[in-house]
Amino acid sequence: MKTKGDKMNKRWAMALSAALCTQFAQLALAAEAGPDERAAKAVAAMTMDEKIQTVFGYFSTDFKGTPKPKDGVPNSAGFVQGIARLGIPHQQLTDAGVGVATQRSDKPRERTSLPAGILTAATWNPQLGFAGGAMIGSEARLSGENVMLAGGVNLTRDARNGRNFEYGGEDPLLAGTMVGEQIRGIQSNHIIATVKHYAFNDQETGRNILDVKIADAAGRMSDLLAFQIAIEKGDPGSVMCSYNRVNGDYACENDYLLNQVLKRDWGYKGYVMSDWGATHSTIPAALRGLDQQSGWPFDLSPYFNGALKEAVIDGHVPEKRLDDMARRVLRSMYANGLMEHPVKIEGEKIDLAANGKVSQADAEEGIVLLKNQDRLLPLANTYKTIAIIGGHADVGVLSGGGSAQVYPVGGSPVANEGPDGFPGPTVYLPSSPLKALAARMHAKFVYIDGKDAAAAAKLAAASDLAIVFATQWTAESVDQKNLALPNNQDVTIGAVAAANPHTVVVLETGSPVTMPWLKNVGAVVEAWFPGSNGGEAIARVLTGEVDASGRLPATFPMSEAQLPRPAIDGTGLGEHQRFSVDYNIEGAAVGYKWFEKKGLKPLFAFGHGLSYTTFTYADLKAAPKDGSLAVSFKVTNSGARDGKAVPQVYVSKVGGGWEAPKRLGGWDKLALKAGESRVAQVAVDSRTLAVFDAKARKWKIAGGDYIVTLAQASDAPVSTVKVHVAAREFAPGGH
Repeated sequence: MKTKGDKMNKRWAMALSAALCTQFAQLALAAEAGPDERAAKAVAAMTMDEKIQTVFGYFSTDFKGTPKPKDGVPNSAGFVQGIARLGIPHQQLTDAGVGVATQRSDKPRERTSLPAGILTAATWNPQLGFAGGAMIGSEARLSGENVMLAGGVNLTRDARNGRNFEYGGEDPLLAGTMVGEQIRGIQSNHIIATVKHYAFNDQETGRNILDVKIADAAGRMSDLLAFQIAIEKGDPGSVMCSYNRVNGDYACENDYLLNQVLKRDWGYKGYVMSDWGATHSTIPAALRGLDQQSGWPFDLSPYFNGALKEAVIDGHVPEKRLDDMARRVLRSMYANGLMEHPVKIEGEKIDLAANGKVSQADAEEGIVLLKNQDRLLPLANTYKTIAIIGGHADVGVLSGGGSAQVYPVGGSPVANEGPDGFPGPTVYLPSSPLKALAARMHAKFVYIDGKDAAAAAKLAAASDLAIVFATQWTAESVDQKNLALPNNQDVTIGAVAAANPHTVVVLETGSPVTMPWLKNVGAVVEAWFPGSNGGEAIARVLTGEVDASGRLPATFPMSEAQLPRPAIDGTGLGEHQRFSVDYNIEGAAVGYKWFEKKGLKPLFAFGHGLSYTTFTYADLKAAPKDGSLAVSFKVTNSGARDGKAVPQVYVSKVGGGWEAPKRLGGWDKLALKAGESRVAQVAVDSRTLAVFDAKARKWKIAGGDYIVTLAQASDAPVSTVKVHVAAREFAPGGH
């Protein structure tokens, strides 16, 4: 028998259901409204528990006895529960950087790998950054993922950093521009991209405990400027805060980084997610700017679950702050179309062949010709016998390790040579440079693994040409001990070069390396980690099917002694022994700026790279425009082959006063046929003319004379012109 109370409860439930339906309808109708309005209305319709679940993320893989969430994509990086009644989908997060990564498993997803991020930066071609991002974003969508943890922009402060391969080099303008375009490409698929690792996560040694010391102005003109430009260019839905501390506070509970710089000064409207294991508190993290805890149970506690709810109920965290956290997450979801374009697992629709060509195009423009004595390259098709030595070049090309690892179709053709656990395994992508060369040339090819230097030298002596493939596996969580090639490869190269002066060295590395054998070899090619079709790309560059058009995005030092910190801070300390890293040593003078400031001659300079043709430059002009500089000049392909020029514009202030003599102000990349000329137009980013005034919290351009230098590399000027610039100030988020 139903009581009066039962009838009242039924009427209340029906009324609540009707109200919720009305709210849902209002949210659906709000599709024509902007993301801010839609997110605000959605938060107003949410319960506290729904807000909490929106800011708390799980690891979508069985880990530490915690099973993956039921609805999470298996062996993925993360999962955040959606709210079906409000039309809010689950957030499915994939590790990334160079493609759709998979956690270690017996059956990883087989996807297309872009070349290393540092190779994409070496293209100096923003269009390729966008195209690569669009490609991996499409694979993420068809893998059932709608949040891609891609957009690494940490600067190459230390050439030994194990994650340099994921990032965009040492210059904030180049790195920010290239990574920003990749982010924009990813998000063209109606998914969210994540710029990372914010900020100053520039070494892996002690990354969870180290404390970066850096002044505000120095940071704003270096690492933070790279992030600022990437955010402006790409408008990423999320920013991932890093493991390390910055001036005392963890990055994921750092009021200066998150509230003051990112959200106040730059006006960032998206949300801040933590790196996996980078959350250390509930109340401080929430109040200081973290919006979403990621990857539970990587952290020691589920800080943003029950503990956050209790903190809000008890008044330690204002409810309006929780609302802001949830609103920021939802705003990014609405802004990128996650509600209107739901994802599902449709891996069978991925066109791996077409996507491989996108990766290959990237690789071909980012491979750098460092040395080419007597025009040994491109290879003439007249050799009878060619020795291919080392690097498993008979079966594949190397890729970088850690969370960015993309697994190729069919698996690695080389047994794991790295650690059994994370950041391994060491994976080779099955695109053989040897096979690609053999398909293009008439020569007889003979392969040897190169582990025996004497045997390699013997084969080289009996061959018309020797090509040595040298590798340096780099990975997340570990830095390189030094700048030398590992496993005695320098000895092998030296022996081969002594046996045959016609020796080409192809480097597959994630960072700059030293080259004690450099003067004895005929040619050196930096191929980085060249991605899924890397073997084909290397062969096309070596044979001249495409011009060598890559340019270095990072300086190659002569030795560790030239670095701001010759030894990596924290080396040899205990796992939990805290230490600091002083980035005020170089401040904003990162990379080539440090070398020029100190008068050091590097092995190869930032921006260096040779071509198979020649270029001439004329009519350099510079004039003030829109508070900055407009630069123009004529570029002519003066050689007999088609090629791609990468003219670079550097700026310097007469009288000094900057962190270093000059800065990269802009560049262009032009494909020119033999004999063709074109006028290039370069708009100088105004922040490369300014100094950040930390006390006034403004960018300031000092009035006076400036030198504009047109160059083919930071150490290879072509011409200069002087221009007068008026004094100007602008806000920290402006330019």
